[in-house]
Amino acid sequence: MGWLRHMYEGARTKAQALGLDPPPFEKFWTDGEYRFPAPSQMPPLLGDFRRDPVANRLPTPSGKIEIFSARIDGYKYDDCPPHPTWLNPAEWLGSDETKQHPLHLLSHQPTFRLHSQLDHSPVSRKSKLKGRERITLHAADAAARGLADGDIVRVFNSRGEFLAALHIADDLMSGVAIIATGAWYDPLEGGKPGSLEKHGNPNVVTLDTGTSQLAQGSMVQTALVQIEKHLRPPPPVTAYDPPLFEQDISPGA
Repeated sequence: MGWLRHMYEGARTKAQALGLDPPPFEKFWTDGEYRFPAPSQMPPLLGDFRRDPVANRLPTPSGKIEIFSARIDGYKYDDCPPHPTWLNPAEWLGSDETKQHPLHLLSHQPTFRLHSQLDHSPVSRKSKLKGRERITLHAADAAARGLADGDIVRVFNSRGEFLAALHIADDLMSGVAIIATGAWYDPLEGGKPGSLEKHGNPNVVTLDTGTSQLAQGSMVQTALVQIEKHLRPPPPVTAYDPPLFEQDISPGA
């Protein structure tokens, strides 16, 4: 609580300098939120540049808005053209890959932790279902696979597989599955590539490649999977168990 108060008061001081009036910490904590007033008029996009494009050059080689980039054109990258254009994603619902893996997996940022930080905390654990990360499917996709809400399911493609607990929803596009990122990696057999991940970590089914030769960003939201019911008794989640040390496993210990 001391840290929360400290961070809030720092933000409150900055807000007051901008003419805003957030309440003291106690009232904010009791109310649960403070909504900053919406501006009466949003600032125009690139307003300074529009007013004087000579004095307020943009950080591009020409100082102007560039639809075509001569610099990128000079790289001659086949996966990054010098102007906006449609390129088929590596995996998507319009590809032939859907014959084996017909669901598009989306992985969003979690609500109950920061990425994977504090996944072992009571707040994060409370959000899970049967001790595993929840994966959401449309009711029609669940019915087509004979799945019920709360089932432990196997999510897989040619790269890997993981277990998760099923949540069924009607407010999701059919053909899409959603799971939060950040469940602590928990392989059935540590150190073995392709081992079943028991906890619900989607990294094991995503592509390990950059977005392009130019950007090299992480390849997210581009994974096709199949989902089926896990018929055997699910292995226990051991992601939060402390590691064994030599004295714990040595003979006669």
